[in-house]
Amino acid sequence: MKELTNYFTNKDIIFKQIDQITPKELGSRKKIGIYHATSIKKEFYSIFIIDAKSRFLRKNADELMALNDILSTHLDHNFKKKVLLISSPLCSKAKAYLKENKWSVYIDFM
Repeated sequence: MKELTNYFTNKDIIFKQIDQITPKELGSRKKIGIYHATSIKKEFYSIFIIDAKSRFLRKNADELMALNDILSTHLDHNFKKKVLLISSPLCSKAKAYLKENKWSVYIDFM
């Protein structure tokens, strides 16, 4: 959690509340970090952290978007900002697909 707040503080985003949700609560078996946060500008963020050895492909992007929809229904909230923090290689098609759907993708996390 401390790494997450430091990472966003370097990008001039300050959160007043960050809560973690386990993938099990959303009915997923994936090894992924899921957070929902509120910034001091009253913007709501859904943050997904992926640390894998394999490349992140387009089908993984589809699964991530489905997981975000489940998170939205679980919390009864639509998020203004959707963020993917990833440390593994990222397919260019998956990155373009996420950008089209208004996701922020940061590859340099961890």
